[in-house]
Amino acid sequence: MMNRVILVGRLTKDPDLRYTANGIAVATFTLAVDRGFTNAQGEKETDFINCVVWRKPAENVANYLKKGRLAGVDGRVQTRNYEGQDGKRVYVTEVLAESVQFLEPKSSSGGGGRSGDDFGAPPREPQGSPYGNSNNQNQRPAQNQNQNNNKFQRMDEDPFAGNGQIDISDDDLPF
Repeated sequence: MMNRVILVGRLTKDPDLRYTANGIAVATFTLAVDRGFTNAQGEKETDFINCVVWRKPAENVANYLKKGRLAGVDGRVQTRNYEGQDGKRVYVTEVLAESVQFLEPKSSSGGGGRSGDDFGAPPREPQGSPYGNSNNQNQRPAQNQNQNNNKFQRMDEDPFAGNGQIDISDDDLPF
């Protein structure tokens, strides 16, 4: 049996963070996911998929994701039911997220953006820093730059240039 879902979409509203009676965090949110094709009128259709995430990832989602932000969800489909106020059985199908990826930096303008640095970006040195002129902080003597660059291969160079073969040990193969 297999039950695996991977989604990429935008949040339709800010996540809703709640806590269970035992103090466990749970966040719910809806992703708008475009279909990979157009309908007969040439328009793209969108699915609105309810997602649930628990514990620390739920708190992260509530703190860092906002309406309009692009997110990736890896999880499974789950159906649950409960008795509604009118006494009828209500069925709910949702994605139980095991992992949520923030796919845009928070400074991005892609809808619902917040100001600030990208996630994981190092702090910037303030102007007039005691460490010298911050405009020149990335300048080094040419000989130091050349020494450091000798350790790395340039990305625009062809690694197969020459005899067209590279040496890979069996330990490097994924199979």
